[in-house]
Amino acid sequence: MKQGTTDRRGFVRMASAGLATASLAARASAAAKGPNDKLIVGLIGCGERGTHDAKLFQSVPNVELAYVCDVDQARLQAAAKNLGVEGHRAVADLRRILDDKSVDAVLVTTPDHWHSPAAILACDAGKHVYVEKPISHNLREGRLLVEASARHGTLVQHGTQCRSTPMMIEAVKLLREGIIGDVLVAKCWNIQRRGSIGRGQDTDPPAGLDYDNWVGPATMIPYRTNRVHHRWTMWYHFGAGDMGNDGVHDIDYARWGLGVETQPTSVSASGGKFVLDGDEEFPDTQQVTFEYPGGGKPGARRLLIYEQRLWTTNYPHQCDSGAEFYGTKGQMFLSRRGKLEVLGERNAPIDVAAPRGPQDDAAHVANFCAAIRGGAKLNADALTGHLSTSLCHLGNIATRLGRSLRFDPQMEQIVGDPEADALLRREYREHWGKPREA
Repeated sequence: MKQGTTDRRGFVRMASAGLATASLAARASAAAKGPNDKLIVGLIGCGERGTHDAKLFQSVPNVELAYVCDVDQARLQAAAKNLGVEGHRAVADLRRILDDKSVDAVLVTTPDHWHSPAAILACDAGKHVYVEKPISHNLREGRLLVEASARHGTLVQHGTQCRSTPMMIEAVKLLREGIIGDVLVAKCWNIQRRGSIGRGQDTDPPAGLDYDNWVGPATMIPYRTNRVHHRWTMWYHFGAGDMGNDGVHDIDYARWGLGVETQPTSVSASGGKFVLDGDEEFPDTQQVTFEYPGGGKPGARRLLIYEQRLWTTNYPHQCDSGAEFYGTKGQMFLSRRGKLEVLGERNAPIDVAAPRGPQDDAAHVANFCAAIRGGAKLNADALTGHLSTSLCHLGNIATRLGRSLRFDPQMEQIVGDPEADALLRREYREHWGKPREA
């Protein structure tokens, strides 16, 4: 895949400069683990999701959470206490974890703009990675993470937990077996009522927050009262909008059920800020369509449609998160909230024996740990996460610019639109100009 030299070189410089012990840690290979070996894990990012995921790791037999890391001292100390991590293992610099050769894997639950950079640094240090969704802040760095995982032989599990949920696995199996014929179209939705982030003010960062390292590899912009902690999702500089924040789950299992394992060739979108009236840069309303032509012949083409409305509690099937699959012989409704319905021709109900149950986060963590120990295949590897998250980036770009995009799946470039193509990547800075903490 062709990469823009500026963003690639800038990112690689940032990554290599970040590891002072590069000769020891970079280009490392992950150590093989047996089925009974203890796994040593470090948490990077101590917000609510990080603490939630860390507890799931602690529930897996023979897994030790050895480190917690955050640039906010209040969050760091709270997580260390909550998770029972010793004080000297509560660190503000993720490189402290990566330098420790005893650590087998890291859990990345930072804001979006740190997901791929932290994960790539971990792969370079020979660590396996469980990275929360979205796998990347932009499409280019998602591909860099796929390459880093392959280069170092490290496992990367993306936090689209539906891939390990028994009901979802069985539902996709039924689709593959032809329960509704050939699946040609999938429509998914993310419909909920979210409050505005309001209007913030540029101020000095609060005491206890290392804002320079919070911004990290991104270019520096001023601290703003509604950019940090839960609010970064809706800022171009740090997030991927709600399409990347929550919609990526539904996009992922819609793509899975549709059976497409490549990038799309075209994207069309409309939407914007219809209701929210704060500083949000991403839309509250979107309608995005992705086309997969296959060979271009009848029976090969596929459509994936994404709907987002962040201002209502009225949604299809009384379910805020779901997908419908349309086949030549029927229809399936599937939701990570634990719902599954199948209709045959003329809307005749079809009873299925698949288990019912919501998104299973614990099973996803267990799958990751089992894969490290050699007893399982990852359910959501780096490429799987990249292909699904790419749709969020492409949909956001098309919505932002208000025009359709043509995409080259092999080169991963937007064709004939330099302005749109430039949004597939970002500039990075080398922010680690100071030594590690003692």
